Amino acid sequence: MSSGIPVEDSCIEAFHELKRKRNVNTVIYRLSDNLETVIPDFKGNLTHDELLQALPTAETRFVVYDLVFATANGARKDKIVLISWCPEAAEIEQKIAHSTSRNTLRNLLDGVQVYVQTTDPSDLGYEELVSRTS
Repeated sequence: MSSGIPVEDSCIEAFHELKRKRNVNTVIYRLSDNLETVIPDFKGNLTHDELLQALPTAETRFVVYDLVFATANGARKDKIVLISWCPEAAEIEQKIAHSTSRNTLRNLLDGVQVYVQTTDPSDLGYEELVSRTS
């Protein structure tokens, strides 16, 4: 049994849709308003630029993103990335709840290939994400 903030079953279902069906490339999760549960916030298809715009500047989020990129030899690859978005401007209570829920979510999302902790938009640059997949 995991300790930490519980994760709604719909979060896992959305992840499985991305992982198995591949009809969405992005799932964004947030903490509930009372900071007691991880809940889905968005599920759909976003470009990298749209993903960056979708992240709030003063609230935490978790993002599962199907990152598609080309290798040095030109081969197409994709990796499922879990991004922990915890901007400096987020309230301390939210940061604590986010940190408490991070491992629970990571353990439930079987199939995530890369985990990235971020606090600044520069941590989420396309090239930066691709470099972390190796």
